[in-house]
Amino acid sequence: QVQLVESGGGLVQAGGSLRLSCAASGSRFSIDAIGWYRQPQGKQRELVAGISSGGSTNYADSVKGRFTISRDNAKTTAYLQMNSLKPEDTAVYFCNANGMELRGSWYGFDVWGQGTQVTVSS
Repeated sequence: QVQLVESGGGLVQAGGSLRLSCAASGSRFSIDAIGWYRQPQGKQRELVAGISSGGSTNYADSVKGRFTISRDNAKTTAYLQMNSLKPEDTAVYFCNANGMELRGSWYGFDVWGQGTQVTVSS
């Protein structure tokens, strides 16, 4: 079964930077799209950025120009470079991936990581 593990969260001052990683593991799979989401305490989860298998990207208006999503050539790891961080960026950040996995036959999957905390102090 495909699993995602996020890393790179932490505490940073406003104006600082962090780089989140989302690594996928499993036996045999291909990922179509990866998205980064965040959920501030007491609020709903929201899409921050997404990247397709072809490299197309999309961003929430609140992070455009500050965050950059990318993925490695093997397309099993995605990154979220976060610059000019603001206190309102504080949240648990999750990655989500969908694609196809070989388990005898090919099956679609849609999985979430466990999340990583990002805290931006003012």
